[in-house]
Order: sequence, then C-alpha cells, then structure tokens
Amino acid sequence: MIGGLVRLKVVNPKQIIATNLRDQEKLQYLEHEYGIQTMSDRLAAVASGDIVILAMKPKHIKEAIDDIWQSTSESQLFISVLAGIPTTYIEDLLGHKAGVIRTMPNTSAKVGASATAICKGTFASEQDLTEAEKLFSSVGTVTVVSEEKLDAVTGLAGSGPAYFYFLVEAMESAALQAGLTKEESSALITQTIVGVGKRLETTTKSPKVLYEEVMSPNGTTEAGINVLREKNVQEAMTEAVTRAISRSKELGEVFIDTKK
Repeated sequence: MIGGLVRLKVVNPKQIIATNLRDQEKLQYLEHEYGIQTMSDRLAAVASGDIVILAMKPKHIKEAIDDIWQSTSESQLFISVLAGIPTTYIEDLLGHKAGVIRTMPNTSAKVGASATAICKGTFASEQDLTEAEKLFSSVGTVTVVSEEKLDAVTGLAGSGPAYFYFLVEAMESAALQAGLTKEESSALITQTIVGVGKRLETTTKSPKVLYEEVMSPNGTTEAGINVLREKNVQEAMTEAVTRAISRSKELGEVFIDTKK
C-alpha cells in the first residue's frame, strides 16, 4: 500500500510515518525504498498523524492499541486493514468515539490495481468514509459494503491474488516442461492474465460464455478444460474461497468473544 501511494504520488512520502515494534530492518527498508519517515516510538508516530492505519498482524492488535491509546484522540481517523477484526473491537480498545474504517485491500495496491472493500464503524462519519475511499481509490478500485460482507471480501479479493499466483506457478511449470524458457513463459502468461482482466472489464458475458468462446470441438482448449473438469478444479477453487471466508469469520469471532 505504501508502494502504491508513493508511486502514484498520492501523498508526499514525508507525510507517511511508519512504525514497527520489533522489525527495525523493515523500517530501514521502507525508509530507503520509498523515502518515507520511520519511527521506533509508536506514541510519537501516532500522536503526529491525522489518519492512523492499523496494519499489524490481527493477533497483535490489542497489544498495539494498548501501547498507543494514550496518544490517540477522537479527532483522528483509524483505518484497519486487518483481516477478521470487527470495528467494534477496535473502538472498544481505543476507548473513545474516534472514527474507525475497516478495509480489505490486496497486494495489487503496490501497482495501483487493488480491489478494496471498505465499511465504516459506529462512530465514523460519511466524511471519514469518503476520506478512506479517496485514499484507497488511488491504489485501485473501491467498493463500499456493509461490515458483515467484509469476511467474504477477505476470502475473495483479499486472498485472491495468491490464488492466481498459485495457478501461474503451475502454468509456468508446464511451460518449462514443454521447452519454453522462464522469460518466454512469464511474458506469455502475464499478458494472458492482463488480457483476461481487460476482457472481463469490457463485457457483460459470463465467464462460462467467455471460456466456451475459446473452445472448439476436439480442440486444444477443450482438451485442457476437460482435465480441469476431471480434477474438479472449479470445486476446489470454490472450496478454497469458502474456507478463506470461514477463516476470516473465525478470526473475528475470537475477538468478539474476548469482549464478553
């Protein structure tokens, strides 16, 4: 996300302050790579920000806010990119009525192509939502949803890039076995994916109609699709997305239970 914001010149790098409790090497890398400010002092970093982006591992959210809450205020906007963490949990940890926006971007933000969903918490205003939408639209598309849909977004779009990279790995392996070089296969596969994305953007046809358009009777595509059908690849993908959604819900339930 930092990479996307800096690359697209949405904000001056010096307006971004990153802090990390343990990984000083990561901070050094971010400062060198993107020209942003970094601080080891969490309290100072948070106190100086109008917008605070919470981007630690979900299991560390309580520890993090326990460390910084005394430097927070209701005038700040808190944006969470944490999978499964409800806005109400973050609001309870802060202990005041600051606006909280929950988001789920994906790693394509680095190239300005994230598919991000956002929702607002109890105390967030429409202006807060607009600010978050403006921020994330600079690194891709933004869809405003109700919070109960965020788990579905997490399993689909949040985890989505990994599913495609996983399939690309298999395609590259097949290409190398067939005699193509790494460079040749990478160029062909990458452009194929780009083309598919653009085709989906510019048509109202269903995916089924689109792949059937590529197939001819007893042709190469049909031969490949038949293997995918025999191996139940669509069912496996459906199960993968469903399991990721369930895991996001499980993470949220853990934090909801801690409030009882």
